[in-house]
Amino acid sequence: MAANSVTQELVLKLEHVAVGYSRRVILPDVNLHLRRGSFTGLLGANGSGKSTLLKTILGILPPLQGCIALVPVEGRAPVLGYMPQRDSLDPIYPLSSFEIVLMAACGRVGPGRIVNKTERDFARHCLAETGAADLSPKMFAQLSGGQKQRVLMARALATKPDFLLLDEPTAGIDAQATHAVMEVLKQIHQQHRLTVLLVSHDLATVRQYAEDVIWLHEGRLLHGAVGELLTRDKIEELLSLQLH
Repeated sequence: MAANSVTQELVLKLEHVAVGYSRRVILPDVNLHLRRGSFTGLLGANGSGKSTLLKTILGILPPLQGCIALVPVEGRAPVLGYMPQRDSLDPIYPLSSFEIVLMAACGRVGPGRIVNKTERDFARHCLAETGAADLSPKMFAQLSGGQKQRVLMARALATKPDFLLLDEPTAGIDAQATHAVMEVLKQIHQQHRLTVLLVSHDLATVRQYAEDVIWLHEGRLLHGAVGELLTRDKIEELLSLQLH
């Protein structure tokens, strides 16, 4: 296959990227290519750099060195949809779930502009896609953890992303809510063939839903198929411990 064809299949390239805060390097030399349409889980212990790497890809944090390239989609920069680990909203600000999702239209509409009916209808569509249509009029601050995650996923989808990045979307919610959120994400990925990068601490969830996995361990990054990197023997080798 020609090199140009391979490039067209990629959505993200990191070449010798150092990741961290200020002068504190967490990941010294990241080399990573992600394929368009892939579903990749990002695993690692607390403090391994998962969220830091995600925020560096998003541009929230600058790389300490190296090059990050997002490959154009049909001649334009790819749109990134971001779902934070949690979005705390002070109850003093009475924003409904619908208004939270409508925030995603700001990049298209522009500051100070009236959000038109088309955008409002699309926000409702995204809520419906994540199974949160009935939450539309409810105050976001009053929702349960699982309900908030559905609304935040709807907001990420409302950006009309090419690349969806999620930071611990199931953190702090119970097993039933986790299953519901992940099934929604699986369905969205299959229907829209979005590129998905999912940060998680939950090895079992990544094994069940992701196709590829990135494993961060002691400043190193390993990237491969779930069936190769998440076998019992490989995990024991990576962590240098026995799993019982």
